[in-house]
Amino acid sequence: MHIEQELKSNKYGVWQQLRINIHLSANWLTHLTKDFLEPYDITSKQYNILRILRGQKGSGLTILEVRDRMIDRMSDASRLIDRLSKKGLVFKCACTMDKRSNRVCITEKGLALLSEIDIKVEDLNGDFHLLDEAEAQTLNALLTKMRESRPLGKNGHAQG
Repeated sequence: MHIEQELKSNKYGVWQQLRINIHLSANWLTHLTKDFLEPYDITSKQYNILRILRGQKGSGLTILEVRDRMIDRMSDASRLIDRLSKKGLVFKCACTMDKRSNRVCITEKGLALLSEIDIKVEDLNGDFHLLDEAEAQTLNALLTKMRESRPLGKNGHAQG
């Protein structure tokens, strides 16, 4: 459906349509991801944290390091990690370099859950295969170009 039909209006200029279309697309993707992860009893932010920790291959990260690598850096990483810990998917241990800080590692249960999700993740990515590889590369480049024009700082707010 074209954006004019979805909004039931054609009064928007092309730049405003683009902004609205990106918002609608982000919302669509958020809901698809939520529905996909619901059977696994985790949120997309928790999934993001588990994937970040899996990439550490057992060495773990501090909570601040996890937050800095998250897609949504405004998330309350500490609270999300506590919830994952209660589910037995991650654990905290004292940092050897700084006793005031904790490191977070993924558990075997967390790795097993990610392996289970990995088997079906193509179901989530399937809609993107409507684009051919060249179109996907172009769209990635265009979205990156837009984000790089006004990057977000560590606090999640636009710089400059």
